[in-house]
Amino acid sequence: MNMSSNGGQYRVKDLDFNPGAPPPFGLAEIRAAIPKHCWVKDPWRSMTYVIRDVTAVAALAAGAAYLNNWVVWSLYWVCQGTMFWALFVLGHDCGHGSFSNNPTLNSVVGHFLHSFILVPYNGWRISHRTHHQNHGHVENDESWHPLPERIYNDMGSFTKKVRFTVPFPMLAFPVYLWRRSPGKKGSHFHPESDLFIPREKNAVITSTVCWSAMAALLAGLVCVMGPVQMLKLYFFPYLIFVMWLDCVTYLHHHGHEDKLPWYRGKEWNYLRGALTTLDRDYGWINNIHHDIGTHVIHHLFPQIPHYNLREATKAARPVLDKYYREPQRSGPLPFHLFGDLMRSMRYDHYVEDNGDVLYYQTDPQLFGGSAKKFI
Repeated sequence: MNMSSNGGQYRVKDLDFNPGAPPPFGLAEIRAAIPKHCWVKDPWRSMTYVIRDVTAVAALAAGAAYLNNWVVWSLYWVCQGTMFWALFVLGHDCGHGSFSNNPTLNSVVGHFLHSFILVPYNGWRISHRTHHQNHGHVENDESWHPLPERIYNDMGSFTKKVRFTVPFPMLAFPVYLWRRSPGKKGSHFHPESDLFIPREKNAVITSTVCWSAMAALLAGLVCVMGPVQMLKLYFFPYLIFVMWLDCVTYLHHHGHEDKLPWYRGKEWNYLRGALTTLDRDYGWINNIHHDIGTHVIHHLFPQIPHYNLREATKAARPVLDKYYREPQRSGPLPFHLFGDLMRSMRYDHYVEDNGDVLYYQTDPQLFGGSAKKFI
């Protein structure tokens, strides 16, 4: 198996399996293995999750404000930031249409949930659709795609260090919304951005207006309640939410113990790209954030509601065979994933400019020349 030159400290579990080879099955075979009821969207069930999460957000805020001591506030920031992340996942489902078959309901709920956590619903929905349609493609993927070597080499040493040193990459989402990733131009807020086509202009304006209304409301609350109280109630949880989002979405596509491929040119297709996605186990958090860690089947078939992803995955696993990577089981809290994140940041730096099946390369000088070669 050709694994490219200096990829980092990874192992190959099965020398007879090449993860970059075309799979011996197609989308139709995977789809056929999934029970028909897994595709059914229940808007009433979806709304119960919205009610559950919004109620939890309100209760947490009221409880922390009432008790008002620093131990409670510290716990509140972690818990509320996690609930903000749960709201984001439900809005994400609205964007995929897996929330319900009613586009109006999806749009209303999606705008409400995403605007509350300062995400432009339509702007992000459209760019996320681009990510799903191009996942695993070096140039065309939209989020957390590899840096081509030429772009990596043009970065200054400080920029490289910041990009690959935790916690800075885990604070990237607001910057990404405003100016996208290195090598790409545009903004999720601007209707003329390269992200969008002309007929999507009004949708982008709508979500930007909703985002602006929420920003204005927060500014008003800062004036009324004071900046310290709003930092405690909203902005610290917002930072925790951003960290959750960046960490989870990064680990969906990076940090596995085996090296995984990226593609360009004729070697890429939808199925091969999606099969490099990873499932992750988050322990107690699985239920809180709506099983978003069950990600392989979600990438293949984003129309499946989140509450059916586990069953659909179990049904599809015999077809996927070695192309499905069993996630490491978590304790109550997913502390084990921090090691995966740190390893990936240390070794997954760029991909070569040439070639159609590619693996991450390591810059041995970035962290003092301590990175080991991949064997």
